[in-house]
Amino acid sequence: MSEVHPVDLANRPFDPRVICALDVPTTDEARALVERIGDAVGFYKVGLQLFASDGMGLARELKAAGHQVFLDWKLHDIGATVEKATAVLANAGCDLLTVHARPQVMAAAARGAAGSDLKILGVTVLTSLTEEDLKADDHSLSAADLVELRVRQALEADVHGVVSSPHEAGRVREIALAAGRDDFLIVTPGVRPTGAALDDQARAATPASALQAGASHLVVGRPITASADPRGAAQAISREIALV
Repeated sequence: MSEVHPVDLANRPFDPRVICALDVPTTDEARALVERIGDAVGFYKVGLQLFASDGMGLARELKAAGHQVFLDWKLHDIGATVEKATAVLANAGCDLLTVHARPQVMAAAARGAAGSDLKILGVTVLTSLTEEDLKADDHSLSAADLVELRVRQALEADVHGVVSSPHEAGRVREIALAAGRDDFLIVTPGVRPTGAALDDQARAATPASALQAGASHLVVGRPITASADPRGAAQAISREIALV
């Protein structure tokens, strides 16, 4: 089995706003990707696919090697369960954790993370969803209005930020600043470098435009991980946003 090798983050040529999504079936494949990407990324997302394949073990390895780790597990359960699960994850030393942006869920996660460095993000509306999808799910609000509602609820729950599409990032930033939260994190999936395929993202944007709109972090998966040269692809994204 391969392992994640320690790195010197202080001297790495990466942009800390770029989070690479390790959306692969096994932890060995994830480790191999991290090895190939090398010094071009310092922040990794471990999602549900890896959760089923010792994702927590991988997360600990990445942290031990000096990387930042985003656990994109979208917790959603009764408050007591979310609070206890979050407390366990906080002890692992990871950096970001997603929960569904429901008031009780976010408040419970905030309690579970209290006193740790783990930051809680509420997932507003998945970037793969269209307006038609929301209507089919019996939502009367548009994607933009639903995101706005959930951002206000996230601020009320006192979590650290939200996950939203780049299309809503500007409005999210306005709401957060109006609430006095200039530290509010806006993590945007659905980021595709100029000329890249959209894949299954319905509400996507380029890295530079997402940051200009108000995003604090960009989650990038296939444009890096499916590239023949993942290190080069990550470096190209860092160059694309260097002046933003």
